[in-house]
This record gives sequence, C-alpha cells and structure tokens, in this order.
Amino acid sequence: MSDTHSLSALAQLSATATAEAPAEPKIDSQGRAYATGKRKNAVARVWIKPGRGQITINDRDQEVYFARPVLRMMIAQPLQVTDRLGQFDVVVTVEGSGLSGQAGAIRHGLSKALTYYEPGLRAVLKPHGFLTRDSRVVERKKYGRAKARRSFQFSKR
Repeated sequence: MSDTHSLSALAQLSATATAEAPAEPKIDSQGRAYATGKRKNAVARVWIKPGRGQITINDRDQEVYFARPVLRMMIAQPLQVTDRLGQFDVVVTVEGSGLSGQAGAIRHGLSKALTYYEPGLRAVLKPHGFLTRDSRVVERKKYGRAKARRSFQFSKR
C-alpha cells in the first residue's frame, strides 16, 4: 500500500516540477544573449541584442562575408521562423572549416542565442532542427589509402 502511495506522490511531484519551471532568459549586463554554435570544424560565437537587424560576421557585413545568397538565407532561417527578422543585431565571430560549415555553425549559435534571450522560442525552433548540433565531421584519412576510403589506382604492371 505504501509503495503505490509513494509512486503516485512521485508522479505528482515530477508533474508539478516540470510545470512550474519556466526557463529564465540568460542576458548579460549589456542586454545581450550569447551562444556558441558548431558545425563540422567551424565554431561560431554569437551575440544578439535588440536592434535594427544588422548581422556582422568577423567585423564584416554578412553580404561581404557570405557572397552566396544561399548561405545568407541559411543564417536568417532562425529569425524568419520565429518572426524576429529585423529585430535583433547579431555579432558573430566564426573560425574553422569552410563557408558552408561556418554558415551552419552561425545558424546553430543564433538559434541557441534566441532561446537564451526568449526561452519561449524553443518550442518554435526545436521542430525545425535548428537547436540540434549536426555531428557529421570529415572522416580521417587511413594509411594505405589515397583518402579516407579510396584506394590507390590499381596497375597490373
């Protein structure tokens, strides 16, 4: 009898704990939210604060840093999905990998920073997969191989 009573009390306790714990915004003294995004070997440090929608990457405008429109669209996806386009100034420092990996890292970091600034946006961003770190990385080269899996060209003579 005491076992069933304790199980129901435990279930009730866990239900109230999840209901009463809304996440609080993580904003620094300057009114910014910070997050780190990663993709392949790229690491992006992202700061967001309320502003006019200006995106600065490594002290350059996004149109200069990412010439391809696809990469700029990829960065803006979290802001478009949450209807926050033009409301935040974004400052990014990114290094490593190539332009595509860097754009993915910025998107990941921007999504995390938005959830830190407004925790209610997590429910919007999570189903689109913006908060999930894409863990695919380049496979290492093996000895006796030309690349990771490619063999050297075969010659009979």
